[in-house]
Amino acid sequence: PTAAAVAYGLDQNDEVAIAVFDLGGGTFDVSVLQLTKGVFEVLSTGGDSALGGDDFDNALAQWFLAENKLTSLDMFQQRSLLTAARQAKEALSNQDEVELALGEVSSTLTRQQFNELVDPLIDKAIRACKRALRDAKLRSDDIHNVVMVGGSTRVPRVRERVAEWFGREPLVDLDPDKVVALGAALQADQLVGNRSGDEMLLLDVIPLSLGLETMGGLTEKVIHRNTTIPVAMGQEFTTFKDGQTGMTIHVVQGERELVEDCRSLARFELQGIPPMVAGAARIKVTFQVDADGLLRVSAREESTGSESRIEVKPAYGLSDTDIADMLQESWASAVEDKEARALREQQVEAEALLQALSAALLKDGEAMLSEDEQSDLLAKMEALHHERENGTAASIAKHIEIVGKGSEVFAERRMDASINHALAGRRVDEI
Repeated sequence: PTAAAVAYGLDQNDEVAIAVFDLGGGTFDVSVLQLTKGVFEVLSTGGDSALGGDDFDNALAQWFLAENKLTSLDMFQQRSLLTAARQAKEALSNQDEVELALGEVSSTLTRQQFNELVDPLIDKAIRACKRALRDAKLRSDDIHNVVMVGGSTRVPRVRERVAEWFGREPLVDLDPDKVVALGAALQADQLVGNRSGDEMLLLDVIPLSLGLETMGGLTEKVIHRNTTIPVAMGQEFTTFKDGQTGMTIHVVQGERELVEDCRSLARFELQGIPPMVAGAARIKVTFQVDADGLLRVSAREESTGSESRIEVKPAYGLSDTDIADMLQESWASAVEDKEARALREQQVEAEALLQALSAALLKDGEAMLSEDEQSDLLAKMEALHHERENGTAASIAKHIEIVGKGSEVFAERRMDASINHALAGRRVDEI
């Protein structure tokens, strides 16, 4: 996207926001850039990996089949029809109507009809633009220039709709198939020193969030997508079980809420955690991405200084189409993911409560609770265990509350006993 902006000389501006609208044959990409005195910062990226000029051709072909009540074509006829559809699309850039023919069957297609056929496809591109601007925290009227890239942006209807939505005419003077190559050549010319008077810096963004797996197979995002690189961010985590002395750090990439739906990047072990009660240890996990996109993840146990780290290239084996597909899946699954995360979170909370109570009962249950009190609490715990395996997030949360209230007396007695033990044999002036 930066190369396209450079081709139009936008790098000479002091401070502008630029959208690069790239509609090719099979994919659509949109990038939002902020240019400040020669520094290009990519604010956000987006798109649709299943949207392009080929879809326009298919829309015309489907119209032709319906118009002439044709139901089945052999492979040769299908290819011929798609070729004719593409030629009709290109002709309508300069003509008001065109004849679309397959053998002896033909139909007249007007530009107005063509516009109506492709408008739903352009709507998808506009929706991707809206998401990209929302991610960049900008409005359409904040954009100073819209650069058109890709052969499919030659379609007049595409240019009309883009101009209408952004509220300004897009830049279309340069060949959309060559504009990126031209800009890249200018950038290369500068890098080898032939444009030493120009100063330009590109600040890229992370296209997909980076995070790690937490209990229950949940994804905890540490660096969110569209964060400018280089960047370093960290979070504190802790242990789940009493006496836990090691931890597996599973690094993942993606926008989904469950690890199983994200891309696994690496795993490494942190050992040397002092045995403590669950939740007492403090493990600082730091994610650092350099300007070349190399990710370094380190995990450090704070009390001992025990540390482990790993390096990985998140973009390795990942194409732009793969990224777009992953984003599309996350948007399409947003509601289901939210529900799945809520369920997993309640299951994890229930498991932690049951483990803590079981350990406490094993140690102090007989001494501090009557048989009836123990039976009542165990029954509530069993109901929670059943609900954890079979219930919904709401029903599990309800049973967690029931067990919490049912164990309050036991917790109070344990607390009193702990205080009495701590104060035993001590004088008032020692406290």
